[in-house]
Amino acid sequence: MQYSAEALIAPHFVRSPEGLVVSPNERALLRLIWRNPGISRSEITGHIDLTQQSVYRIVDQLTARGIIALGAPKPGHGRGQPSPTLRLDGKHAYACGISANTDVVGICLMDLSGRILGEASIALRELSMAEALDEVKIALAQLEQRAGLDRRAFFGIGFAIAGYHVGGTRYNAPLPLHEWSLIELGPLLSEYFDRPVWVHNGANTGTIAESMFGVGRHVRHFAYLSFNYGFGGGLISDGELLVGGNGNAGEFSGIFDVEESKRRPALQYLIERLNQNGVEVPSISYMRKNFDRNWPGVTEWVEEVTPAYNRMINAVRAVVDPQAIVFGGQVPADLAQMLIDRTRIFDRPRYGVHRPSPKFIISEIATDASAMGAAVVPFKSAFY
Repeated sequence: MQYSAEALIAPHFVRSPEGLVVSPNERALLRLIWRNPGISRSEITGHIDLTQQSVYRIVDQLTARGIIALGAPKPGHGRGQPSPTLRLDGKHAYACGISANTDVVGICLMDLSGRILGEASIALRELSMAEALDEVKIALAQLEQRAGLDRRAFFGIGFAIAGYHVGGTRYNAPLPLHEWSLIELGPLLSEYFDRPVWVHNGANTGTIAESMFGVGRHVRHFAYLSFNYGFGGGLISDGELLVGGNGNAGEFSGIFDVEESKRRPALQYLIERLNQNGVEVPSISYMRKNFDRNWPGVTEWVEEVTPAYNRMINAVRAVVDPQAIVFGGQVPADLAQMLIDRTRIFDRPRYGVHRPSPKFIISEIATDASAMGAAVVPFKSAFY
């Protein structure tokens, strides 16, 4: 039988008798509140296709269940009795995001309102998959204890892994994660953590984090470049993640042939270049924290990858037409700026008028965006 994380959601979260956590109308309202925390109840009807009577009824139901909280009314808003403001109630549920990168496993605890409750990381080094998961379980328990969380509110886990999707909850990950590859991660992890687990590509969960907490707050259409051991990304179209027919939309490395692939902007190759030039860089995490654009080999590598990088940028622009292209993943901000400075748009103006180009934006998410986005995934699946 095909694995389904939704089928494993604890009964006390489920809205009877439909078997859903929230109804479609409730989901629409919760999504609106997420995007507009502090919106007043009377303002809802101006943003959503529901009558005022329906809004009041849904708000009452969600408040009774502890999913939303009523706040003080906005002063001077409208006529009649002041309307309370609405926020998602973080106490109702929390989720854990786990991101398996080639050198480190990131962990992020988040409540329903999007508040980060704790973060941790586990260095993979030579750890086996079983050893790494044991370390993650210990770190998760410590984070829960520090935050004083009630395990009954533990809704589920979003798990992100570097690599492309091959079917079900199986991903083909880079060599350092070979033990994690081509196996059904969903049922394995759900049994291990005793919670439903939603499995995604790490670049996609980074894209989700950018959509929910970063550029996506203001931009509805953007491409996210995920610079990690490898190189991939994700696409946001009208505010939602574009997954694609096979679950691999945003696999930007796929446009390069075998030879070009060695000159794509994957950080594994930059680390190799730095080590060849006598700069000891043990991991991508280390490079992100300590990056110096003056290290010997950096400029040489950037110049080498620029042609392939520019072709990728122009392919994204031509095919997807995003409003913005976001530089994220584990890329150091200075390195991202070096690439942006070398960007060349293949534009041919007609009648002196250029086709609109996307803005280039360096992600301001300083923590593990992939783990953060993974933590949101259970909530996006069931609540908003």
